[in-house]
Amino acid sequence: MENSANVLKNYLENIGNALGLSILVIFTDDSQPVGRGIGPALEAKDVLAVLQRDKNAPEDLRNKALLLAERMLEFSPQVQPGSGLKPATTILDSRQALKKFQAICEAQGGMFTPPTARFTHHIIAKSEGKVVAIDNRRLSRIAKLAGAPNSKVAGVELFALLNTVIKKGQPLCWWMTLYRVARRCMRLFFI
Repeated sequence: MENSANVLKNYLENIGNALGLSILVIFTDDSQPVGRGIGPALEAKDVLAVLQRDKNAPEDLRNKALLLAERMLEFSPQVQPGSGLKPATTILDSRQALKKFQAICEAQGGMFTPPTARFTHHIIAKSEGKVVAIDNRRLSRIAKLAGAPNSKVAGVELFALLNTVIKKGQPLCWWMTLYRVARRCMRLFFI
């Protein structure tokens, strides 16, 4: 997989060079979803939590946003390479990013709170243990079965990420939908 990623990186950089564009490819961890939500409204909820500096905002999403903002700022000749994280963090923590996001939303018809699903189903741990792997494709499939992305409220919200120590009875995730879906169908996806 790493080799194919490097091949793609080289391909993109060569195309950028041929077009006179500066290209920067950043490899990130894809062993689990970024944030907790999978589905339009749930992902929007995560983004808003980061922008609003909510204490329960997904830390991994905040870190990824800061990494990408840092690298984008370093494209500017006014920002020295390796020094983009400080202004990126200042922009996020001072709520300047939130204000700009709100302005963009207003220009497109207004900002609103992401809607919530009518039906939710909790997947609860049947025993104690530790999360050692997450199958992103399977989670994506569950979100689609719940109705995402056509239904904006449908999806999956994770409560147990990699390396989380789980206690019996602890919620692992919720799946949300506008429709009543057979619980047995969703249980087939969870080990």
